[in-house]
Amino acid sequence: QVQLVESGGGLVQAGGSLRLSCTASGNIFSIDAMGWFRQAPGKQRELVATITRGGSLNYADSVKGRFTISRDNAKNTVYLQMNSLKPEDTAVYYCNADPPLYGLVSGSRRYWGQGTQVTVSS
Repeated sequence: QVQLVESGGGLVQAGGSLRLSCTASGNIFSIDAMGWFRQAPGKQRELVATITRGGSLNYADSVKGRFTISRDNAKNTVYLQMNSLKPEDTAVYYCNADPPLYGLVSGSRRYWGQGTQVTVSS
């Protein structure tokens, strides 16, 4: 019922910047929080940053001070500005959207984008 499409990934040198975008469509009224996760080969998917519809923020410690998440509710779009990129940031980045009270309501489903590759060279 919700579709998420990411864009903005690519190859960048260490210390460079990228800006990811994710636009939601479908039953957008079922969305509360949006965010970004990433997964490197051989590793588990990890949370990068989240933002609620009201603007509450959460960042992984590894990206604090370097990444900024923002949201345009009118456009149903979430952004991730990534600065001072490190090789350790290399991963597939996935957009995520959660319904209201996700984690509290039994049977709630998370929504995921297809992923966009971010590669940071040394």
